[in-house]
Amino acid sequence: MKKIFKNVVVFAIVAFLLVPVLSFPAHAQIGMEYATNFGLQNASASDPRDMAVQIVKYLMTFLGIIAVVVILLGGFKWMTAAGNEDKLAEAKQLIIAGVIGLIIILAAFAIVTFVVGMTKNALTGTF
Repeated sequence: MKKIFKNVVVFAIVAFLLVPVLSFPAHAQIGMEYATNFGLQNASASDPRDMAVQIVKYLMTFLGIIAVVVILLGGFKWMTAAGNEDKLAEAKQLIIAGVIGLIIILAAFAIVTFVVGMTKNALTGTF
């Protein structure tokens, strides 16, 4: 079972890293005029804080998916334990670890969103 979990995690990491790389050539165009033709903002004019928030959102989404997979794996182990107390204990530990992970991920996201929002408000003068 650990090998299956390890394979799922490795697949998720590889997919997370390869999807942007594989989709880049479909959207890549040489020249800054390409974005303005579609009414998009110039990439150099975007706020670095907004980019940081977007990176954190993607990272938290990825970590949240992993936590949900851990919870599902714990539920699967619980369902297939067949009354074995050791397997039940392992399944409970996985579920508890997944829930704690989700709580930590949500708290971290809330803290980052709050800090970036307050920093943006302080710098722009709007509260």
